[in-house]
Amino acid sequence: MEIKSKLWIESEGKPVFGRGRRFLLEAIGRHGSINQAAKEINISYRKAWGYIRAMEERLGFKLIERQTGGKNGGGATLTEEADRFLRKYEELEMGIREIVDEKFVRIFKGDRL
Repeated sequence: MEIKSKLWIESEGKPVFGRGRRFLLEAIGRHGSINQAAKEINISYRKAWGYIRAMEERLGFKLIERQTGGKNGGGATLTEEADRFLRKYEELEMGIREIVDEKFVRIFKGDRL
C-alpha cells in the first residue's frame, strides 16, 4: 500500500499553482510552444493561456516569454523566475511527500487494511 496526496497553492481562495499547472509549464519548457504543451496535457490553447495569465497575475511575475510568428515561427520559453519557481515547487512537493510517507508508515505500520 501507498499513500497519495495532492498539493496546490492558493491566493485569496483562488488556485495559483498545482500539479496540472506544473505539467503545463514543464511541457512549455520542453516544446518551446504553448500550443504543443496544451496538446500534450490535453487542454485547449485558450485554457492554457488562461492558466498562464492567472498564474502570472497571482504570483506577481512573468512566467512565459513569447515570440510571435514570422519566418522561423513563434514560440514560448520559460522565464528564469518560472524555472526557479518550478524548482522550489518540486522541492516542496518532494518534502511534503516524504513527510506524508513517513507519517503513513508510522501510523499504519503492520495494519492490514
